[in-house]
Amino acid sequence: MSISAARQNLSGAVDRAQVEPVVLERYGRAAAVLVSAAHYARLVAALEDVEDVEVFDAAMAEAGPNVPWEQAKADLGWE
Repeated sequence: MSISAARQNLSGAVDRAQVEPVVLERYGRAAAVLVSAAHYARLVAALEDVEDVEVFDAAMAEAGPNVPWEQAKADLGWE
């Protein structure tokens, strides 16, 4: 959908975005994508999950000695 068409019928574009992503085009090229709030929330949650996994994987890949659980708890003041 062109940006000018979306501008002329914004309500219709928003309604359509509830069912499927709406690609907004400028000069025939994709410029933006309109999605429902629910779909956007799912996308953000999925990205956060991926980032969490990447951080965990990077931490696990670090070289160095392991710290025993009892020592970690003591260092954190949990004992």
